[in-house]
Amino acid sequence: MWVEKYRPENITQIINQKSIIDRLRPFLKTPNAIPHLLFTGPPGTGKTTLAIILAKNILGKNWQEYSIFLNSSDERGINTVRQRIKNFARYADNREKVPFKMIILDEADEMTNDAQTALRRIMEETSKSSRFILIGNYISNIIQPIQSRCSIFHFIKLEQKYITTQLETIASKEKIKYDNQSIKMIYEISNGDLRAAINLLQSSSTSGKLDIKNINKAYNLSHKKQIIDIINLAINKKFSEAREKLITLNNVYGVSEKDFLKFANEEIMKNKNENIEEIIKILAKYDYRIIQGANPEIQLSALLAEIAAI
Repeated sequence: MWVEKYRPENITQIINQKSIIDRLRPFLKTPNAIPHLLFTGPPGTGKTTLAIILAKNILGKNWQEYSIFLNSSDERGINTVRQRIKNFARYADNREKVPFKMIILDEADEMTNDAQTALRRIMEETSKSSRFILIGNYISNIIQPIQSRCSIFHFIKLEQKYITTQLETIASKEKIKYDNQSIKMIYEISNGDLRAAINLLQSSSTSGKLDIKNINKAYNLSHKKQIIDIINLAINKKFSEAREKLITLNNVYGVSEKDFLKFANEEIMKNKNENIEEIIKILAKYDYRIIQGANPEIQLSALLAEIAAI
């Protein structure tokens, strides 16, 4: 995958996040001074990539032995914290003269409150032997006691010039024929998410040529496009059709409820529906219910039904 092939390998390659890089650079010289870190901000802006770069720089060539990477949206319960994370973090290991172990928790904002509370205690108890890097899109979902124990870094949405330059560089290296209009279209669809932009570039240029027709073909097959279609069906009071597509999206393609709500929110905000205030309140209500542990399929079906009833 191009998103992995062209992933930055050092801190200077991270784009459009100068203030963050300037704050983190001194820690690479004095690793023992590094605190727990919390990276927040929009998707596709370099949070996970930067966390991995820090681990490689601080822990050296055997960094994978002294670090653990968990996606907290998949392993977000208290048992994961108590078993995997606690067991890994509690013991110091100085065989390679590494300063500490590192635990990277991607999508930490998806962890349950109980798991976050348990994690807070572990962060306190293992501060001499471990450092945590927490990554999440929404800082409001991280409990205050964890926020207060971390140095917080807010990543900003990538500007058009940075994304288009990156896409042009990749297209040139892959010997893809392209034009400026096609590159601009990918940027507009990705909405500042570089990861999504690179994935769309790759799926749109399998023939060796990037053009509007190929982009539309690839985008129409994307999960984001399907989610937009589902929301528009509900807005047009076609609940049964919307729910049928939702079930297919969840059961066949495995699209998460988090992604569904994110793209639904983007579509509603972009199109400025006349009932936008009411629809946003509905999204917020069901987002909260799902975070609290309610059945996602039932809740998203109810969400579509409520939108259709407006």
